Amino acid sequence: MTFFDDDRPAKKIAHEIGSDLSILSVGDLDARIDLLRQEIERLEADKMKKQAGRMAADSLFKK
Repeated sequence: MTFFDDDRPAKKIAHEIGSDLSILSVGDLDARIDLLRQEIERLEADKMKKQAGRMAADSLFKK
């Protein structure tokens, strides 16, 4: 470990759909699964907000 290692930003975990999984450990796979589950939850929450906004707009303009 060198003096400069402390200044490096932590590497961010990322996943590219369809990427080679053979080089990943079980722990790496678990981390990616958790990351993707969190992203799915984020996407579903945003979708619900947009659907609610659209329903509100539809009900307002259909009167």
